[in-house]
Amino acid sequence: MASETFARVLLERTDDEHPGLRFEDETRTWAQMVAASRARARMLAGACPAPAGRPRHVGVLLENVPEYVYWIGAAALAGATVVGINPTRRGAELAADVRHTDCDLIITDAAHVPLLAEFPEPFPAGRVHVVDSPAYRDRLHAVPEPEAGVGAGPGREPRADDRLLLLFTSGSTGTPKAVACSQGRLASIAGRSAQMGITRDSVTYVAMPLFHGNAVMANLAMAAHAGATVALRRRFSASGFLPDVRRYGVTYFNYVGRALAYILATPEDPGDAANTLRAAFGTEASAQDMTRFAARFGCRIIEGYGSSEGAIAMQKTPETPPDALGVPQRDIRIAVLDPETGAECARARFDGSGGLANPGEAIGEIVGLNVAAAFEGYYNDPAADAERVRDGKYWSGDLGYRDEDGFFYFAGRGADRLRVDSENFAAAPVERILARWAPVVMCAVYPVPDPRTGDQVMAALELHGDPGGTGGFDPGAFAAFLAAQPDLGTKWAPRFVRLVRAMPLTATGKVDKRPLRRTRWEAGDPVWWRPGRDLAYEPLTRARAGELRAEFAAHGRAHVLTAL
Repeated sequence: MASETFARVLLERTDDEHPGLRFEDETRTWAQMVAASRARARMLAGACPAPAGRPRHVGVLLENVPEYVYWIGAAALAGATVVGINPTRRGAELAADVRHTDCDLIITDAAHVPLLAEFPEPFPAGRVHVVDSPAYRDRLHAVPEPEAGVGAGPGREPRADDRLLLLFTSGSTGTPKAVACSQGRLASIAGRSAQMGITRDSVTYVAMPLFHGNAVMANLAMAAHAGATVALRRRFSASGFLPDVRRYGVTYFNYVGRALAYILATPEDPGDAANTLRAAFGTEASAQDMTRFAARFGCRIIEGYGSSEGAIAMQKTPETPPDALGVPQRDIRIAVLDPETGAECARARFDGSGGLANPGEAIGEIVGLNVAAAFEGYYNDPAADAERVRDGKYWSGDLGYRDEDGFFYFAGRGADRLRVDSENFAAAPVERILARWAPVVMCAVYPVPDPRTGDQVMAALELHGDPGGTGGFDPGAFAAFLAAQPDLGTKWAPRFVRLVRAMPLTATGKVDKRPLRRTRWEAGDPVWWRPGRDLAYEPLTRARAGELRAEFAAHGRAHVLTAL
């Protein structure tokens, strides 16, 4: 029977002497982890007064270290809320995250304290607890022994509807929003451990950041439910991945974004498949990367579609086409709707080469028809809530299409729609094609303005063996590759190609297109373009870029460059 709260999931491990956490050279049993969480829960009770009308909000500004895990447990036991603070944010943006989520105190370390000094208005020093300081250790040692009941100190036992987590979205296309996750929801997710093949004997690998839902929901919570061992890494490292797998005997790991692509870009060895891996679960890997990763490392890839908001979930079946997301999980009804009219979009048709033949009428927004109640909302953001839930439906903000057999395909974020020469299409199908080109490590496709009307297609490419971002691009080979792709739409070939040293990513490994779109072809990176309709690319010189800007002015469109 599933536990009603995540607090109960943890308390079932109170006397469990099985290894629960491995971090660098340290090992902690589950019993030790629960004890550490209980101590911090009691410490929390005296750290700040309980606010009126809501639980205490504990901002955690740390890398993946044991203290982060203990504070998630502490919040669960104390009926408090952990706010996952993204340490890659800076200055006013970071301060806004903390202020928006009403953090009552911040748990951090000496390495991250300087980030707090960048706040426009100082966060109260007495409410900052530095985990690697003597004062913090003294405070922990001074907490009283647990009282009866849950053992977290005074107060009622946590309930299923208590808000446990506030997890910021990746912000890859807009301002990050704080997604709420309750005790009951996380406990329910934890109970799916067997579906992922996580058992008592499993060793799960957490290298994705704990401030994001993927690491907590698709790994840590499930490991707690199964009593498995968690191998924790401070931050993701492609080169450190396989050594860690072998060092800890990892059997399962979670990923998000482009993690598989970066691991695959490491030097290959004939013995790579000699490891303990059994399965990996994640989202947004390409079909090529999933196939190559499974073959190279000898494990099963479980790719799903979902988000921290949790309302919509899809899964692949054995019949799912390689590029498709899959089908809705049981009892979930999903449709692709026109975001303007609310009407259901036409089913996708494919041409003889497998290309999408009707993108203009097939691509719409992925919408959950009967799952709005599962969305627990964004914290203190009614406008964002209203954007998600309209007319009793959950609008995901993601573009997609659905084929005649009922399989759904991802077509990009809402900001990834392009309109070129009056034709509407989305970025993801173009990205899937560009990812086939052998030199590509990672690619991103996005709209940039056309001098006369609408958009043009721009692609950013990160290439193998080209850390300088200049020497790996062969324009003739790229043009020949494009010409050979039978499913490349007539308007899809990039007008501009930007060579990046490293693709801009969010802290969770998703491509961050905002800086790419903002700087267009004027960022200082090498840019190639095709001035005419032919697939003939040439360097975009400073002089030609100036002529292009003048063309915008001549057509009365200079303002669109300023707006971006």
